[in-house]
Amino acid sequence: MATAAPSPASGRTAPAGRDTVKLPERADAAAWMAVAAGTLGALMATLDISIVNSALPTIQGEIGASGTEGTWIATAYLVAEIVIIPMAAWLERLLGLRTFLLIAAGLFTGFSVLCGVSTNLTMMIIGRVGQGFTGGAMIPTAQTIIAQRLPRSQQPIGIAMFGVTAIMGPVIGPLIGGWLTENVSWHYAFFLNVPVCAVLVTLLLVGLPHDKLRLHLFTEADWAGIAGLALGLGGLTVLLEDGQREQWFSSPLIRWMALISAVGFALLAWGQLMAKRPIIKLALLRDRQFGAVALMGMVLGMVLYGTAYAIPQFLSAIAGYNALQSGKVVLLSGLPSLVMMAIVPILLKRIDIRIAVGCGLAIMGTSALLDANLTLGSSGPDFTESQLLRGVGQILGMLFLSQACVRSVPPADAGDAAGLFNAIRNLGGSFSLAGISVLQDQRLWFHSRRLEETLNANSVAVQDNLAATAAQFGGTPTALRVIEQQIQAQALVMTFNDIFWIMAMGTFIVLPLILFLRPLPTDAAPAAMH
Repeated sequence: MATAAPSPASGRTAPAGRDTVKLPERADAAAWMAVAAGTLGALMATLDISIVNSALPTIQGEIGASGTEGTWIATAYLVAEIVIIPMAAWLERLLGLRTFLLIAAGLFTGFSVLCGVSTNLTMMIIGRVGQGFTGGAMIPTAQTIIAQRLPRSQQPIGIAMFGVTAIMGPVIGPLIGGWLTENVSWHYAFFLNVPVCAVLVTLLLVGLPHDKLRLHLFTEADWAGIAGLALGLGGLTVLLEDGQREQWFSSPLIRWMALISAVGFALLAWGQLMAKRPIIKLALLRDRQFGAVALMGMVLGMVLYGTAYAIPQFLSAIAGYNALQSGKVVLLSGLPSLVMMAIVPILLKRIDIRIAVGCGLAIMGTSALLDANLTLGSSGPDFTESQLLRGVGQILGMLFLSQACVRSVPPADAGDAAGLFNAIRNLGGSFSLAGISVLQDQRLWFHSRRLEETLNANSVAVQDNLAATAAQFGGTPTALRVIEQQIQAQALVMTFNDIFWIMAMGTFIVLPLILFLRPLPTDAAPAAMH
């Protein structure tokens, strides 16, 4: 983030590169319109992370994608967002805040339309990558608007507005996507962004002043790091997503992805050593507290994005839920989050960070563990307790970790720390979705084979069941297919149980890292989070 000069009027700062201005103690209407624009942009960006989750089975069927290929529709957005978030501060300085956001909003609209008219997986992935790049740019800039346009006394209001959008976007996404899928069409889960972007552009034009371009910064960019980030993460994600389906390194595609990923991470390392200002400051991870915060944030990202993806898939495949019904179940986790956001300032001042993060991690792990005991009869109500717990754990974990990430580094590195923390958290989500894809293939095969091994063809019980099924469905061939479907359904339930159990254990494993955290200063204003 840019360094700043103090403003004598209110004690807040004006961004570097501009003349220091005396800002009023109370924000005017234009400033609040700018904050509303930033909050709306962040809401739209976070909403689109999960808006496809409940509608995914329908989308997969219409564009001809398999279940494992369908994870790309969610993962592509997250990977692109990971790449753009660390670049947002530099692009803002290069283009000016208003110009940058207008370009991002316009392109986000175009890519949303491309997703809505997609007829195959390739079109959808291109659109989702574009959405991730442009939508991800609107998340950190919302925090910038709050810091630049509101006096310190009113910044907590802006932070609370942003916090609500950051929490509720991914939670209400499946509900909105599900309602549109069932009552209109899944295409409108993407077309919805067109009128929202029109409002956003209007607010930006009215609420934000125009800044001059600083094109000289173009030559100062860490291009090796930018290319390395895109190639490294993109190649690694393809490798993880498609490795199981392509038989890993027996496939030329996977070998190429491994090479591209290695080259990308080598370029990223080169940028760390040679660039004047690396695109992402990995050296911050050497700080014991920040490293612990980043690792816990990655695991929480895995649980948050993993459960938000896995629950609708389970309900669709096993319980026969439609997109709207699945969205209502996912929404449950947002209810305690909204309630707790109202007491955020009290929580930050009264609760020790180690206790809060420890409780948050324990609650998140417990919520995942509760979901690891599913059966063929499980449905939406079986997720109620775990979803409510997840909402509480999300606030305690992510809220305090977001504060710790900027307090654990020098003030000059706070912007880099926030960008790195957000990128690592989203990287955890990307790894989680890729891991779910691999686990679904491997564990479904494993459990199917184990169940088949227990069925002895000469067993009296098996023969009686086959005879009864044949009598019910009109013949032995049909009965055998019915039994195979029952085996596959039971194996799928066991696979989902494995997925939730792994997420729970991962959360409990990082729990001791809370010992590396230091108490937050009680007199500091809360930092904006995402």
